[in-house]
This record gives sequence, C-alpha cells and structure tokens, in this order.
Amino acid sequence: MIVVASANGRVGIKAAIEVMKKGGSPIDAVEAGIRLVESNLEDHSVGKGGLPNLAGEVELDASIMDGDTLAAGAVGAVHGFEHPISIARRVMEELPHVFLVGPGAERFAKEMGFEPTDLLTPEAKEIWARGFVDSDFYSAPERVRYLERMRKLAAMAKDPEKAHGTVNFIALDDHGHMACGVSTSGWAWKYPGRLGDSPVIGAGNYCDSRYGGAACTGRGEMAIRAATAHSVVMYLKAGLGIQEAGIRAMNDLEDLVDEYFGGMNIVALDRHGEPAAFSDNPNATFVYMTGDMDEPVEKPRTYVELKPTRR
Repeated sequence: MIVVASANGRVGIKAAIEVMKKGGSPIDAVEAGIRLVESNLEDHSVGKGGLPNLAGEVELDASIMDGDTLAAGAVGAVHGFEHPISIARRVMEELPHVFLVGPGAERFAKEMGFEPTDLLTPEAKEIWARGFVDSDFYSAPERVRYLERMRKLAAMAKDPEKAHGTVNFIALDDHGHMACGVSTSGWAWKYPGRLGDSPVIGAGNYCDSRYGGAACTGRGEMAIRAATAHSVVMYLKAGLGIQEAGIRAMNDLEDLVDEYFGGMNIVALDRHGEPAAFSDNPNATFVYMTGDMDEPVEKPRTYVELKPTRR
C-alpha cells in the first residue's frame, strides 16, 4: 500500500496509511488524510485556514474519485463548512449527481448533518486586508478593474499567501484499489464563485485503478483547459511509464495561449504503486508513504520547464 500527496499533505499522510492498515478503503484513507489538512490553520491554501476571495469570504472546493468504479463527487464555492472533501464524498455516495456548488452544496451539507463553522480566521483576514492595503485597489479612480488586479496578483504567483494552493492525495491498497482526492480554498482574492481545477474531475483529479491516478495544484484554469489529470492517466493507459506520462501532460500545457500562464504541479501514482510528481517550479517537492514506513519520504518533483505559446 502507498499514499502519495502534495507536500502540505504531510500532516495527514500517516493517518491515511493507518486507515488502510486497519482495513479501511483507499477512499477512507484519502478522506482522512485530507480532513487533517483542511483543519490545519497554518495552511492558507486549504480548508479553515484558507485565504478569502475578492469579497473577503472563504470559498472551498473539493473532489474525490473511486478508481475502481470511476464514481466521483465534487463540491465548489462552499461557504461555512470546514471539510468539503467529506461533503464531496457524500455527493458521490448519496446522490445521482457528481457536482454541487454554492448554496446547493451548502444545503446538501446541512441535510447530511455537517456542522456550519466560520471559515475566516483572524490571520487569513489580516493577510487578505494587507493585500489590498498594499495595492492601489481602493485608491485608484473607480477602483482598479478586477482583471487589472489579477494581473498584479499573477506576478506574485510564487508567494503562497498571494496566489493559489491545494492538497492532493492518492491512495493505493494491497489489493490494487485506488482513490484520489483534492481540496482547496483556491486562488486568494479570486472573483467570487470562481472554480479552479480541484473540484473538476479530469482536470485537477482523476483516478482509474486499471492504470493510475493523478492530481494537480497550481493555476487551475490551465489544468481545466488541458484536462491535465486525465491526460496523465490516459498516457499511462497508452503504455507510457509514469515519468513520461507526467512530463507529457506537463508539456501539453505549452499549447495554451494564456496571459496568466504558469504554475502547475502534478502528483501521480501508477497501478504498480510507483509514485511520481512534476512541477514547473524547480524547488517543489511531494511526499509519499508506504505501509512499511514509519515516516513519509519527501522528494523533489521532476522539474519540467514550461514555455508558453505566444501568438
């Protein structure tokens, strides 16, 4: 058995492995690991510690997928609930739908017994306010247009307090069953209602036990347009090894014409239990842990330089 996660998943990866050691499913493991990240107030890219949108509200997105059945559940733009990964799982298990957003997702969460909570922490609120105070957003005539503001934020994409982030988990048990999950608070200061790739099956999350699984972090709009997580799995299906599959999926992004181009990370796992990860940031890492390890291993991701198309 093995669990692969983005680096911020370290806080939950032991719990995920322990779930499978005790006989739990990969779905159980993914949910358990991600819930701990969602509750980590030091992580400003996920859950209760997440940074707010343009209006000062924390909106959460998540998705989960069963690699055996290809069943999936997802929620987006959720206010007031700490664990969107668990709501997404209930969508998968209780409804004939895959994706709920906004008030509908919140109504469903209440019906399923999830307790509402205030997601905006004092620290996140202070970071949000500082981001505007330090800019000309409020002082410019009629305020700076949102797109102009986003161009300035895009230039700060390497700062996790001024950009985007996500947690990815992929779990494989000793019987070949696989599951994948993703949770995020999205791009800080995003336009209210914006959804990135995290809740979009095939974009930020895809899993098929016959071949492997993949999940993404970074600028989600790019992964949506290129179906990046699905691409990794399809390259595995085509017979490529996991390293080549991930590199090919990263290189596919170069075909996108995008003035905000940049910032993509993938974690992946093939059906044999071989982990891999990729990034256009040469300093990015990921973590993995097998059932016979006492501690997770953190390793560099394979660096893939991305050169945007200019037209």
